[in-house]
Amino acid sequence: MRFEGTSTYVATDDLKMAVNAAIALQRPLLVKGEPGTGKTVLAQEVARAIGRPLISWHIKSTTKAQQGLYEYDAVARLRDGQLGDPRVHDIANYIVKGKLWEAFEAEEPPVLLIDEIDKADIEFPNDLLLELDRMEFYVYETRQTVRAKQRPLVFITSNNEKELPDAFLRRCFFHYIRFPDRDTMRAIVEVHYPGLKEALVREALNVFYDIREIPGLKKKPSTSELLDWLKLLMVEDVSPETLRQKDPAKLVPPLAGALLKNEQDVHLLERLAFLHRREQRGG
Repeated sequence: MRFEGTSTYVATDDLKMAVNAAIALQRPLLVKGEPGTGKTVLAQEVARAIGRPLISWHIKSTTKAQQGLYEYDAVARLRDGQLGDPRVHDIANYIVKGKLWEAFEAEEPPVLLIDEIDKADIEFPNDLLLELDRMEFYVYETRQTVRAKQRPLVFITSNNEKELPDAFLRRCFFHYIRFPDRDTMRAIVEVHYPGLKEALVREALNVFYDIREIPGLKKKPSTSELLDWLKLLMVEDVSPETLRQKDPAKLVPPLAGALLKNEQDVHLLERLAFLHRREQRGG
């Protein structure tokens, strides 16, 4: 079982190597990188490529590790007890299975995605160490041990919002998805918009990478934002010549709302354009 990329996901050689190393080692693959570099989509594409079901656990700031195992719904049991429901005599009726339990029970080994683990509390990764290492956990309410029928392929994504514990990192195979270079980005664009005019792609990439290189930018535009912007350029029939113009009167590129996501970055481009116009007048 090897991952060689898919027709809808451009995977670099080092990324494919990382996925296959995690498969061979039977360790979770921890994937870091800028938002919008395809970390979440990677798990989806690997599942599709190797023909495995995908189980996704999207982490929020309020998510607790226990929720991935199971939760005991004591409120529902109390309510049913007050109503005289015979279900209350079996506590198992009030155990709500989490995503890890679902993955452990699967008939064929699934791909388990733990998405944006760095959003949770700092203790969250440590609380999952034993379960991810031994592929089992204990249910205290029913006094049963749940063991994985077959070891799932685990993908864990992080946007680097906080550091992960060393003990957790030791149990993972790590890969950092570097931001795509122009050739890789051109291949990604071709996958999403096959046959798009070469001149438009070239000029759009020039503008895109120029923006990313501006010092002081609060949020650099990502791959997904470039794809949104290209779609809008096609819808509005913006010509490559329009993008090529270096007219300082144009404060920001056309339809730049797809690329710039906060007012600080818009103002930064406006200030740079103003300074450029002043230099031109002074010259």
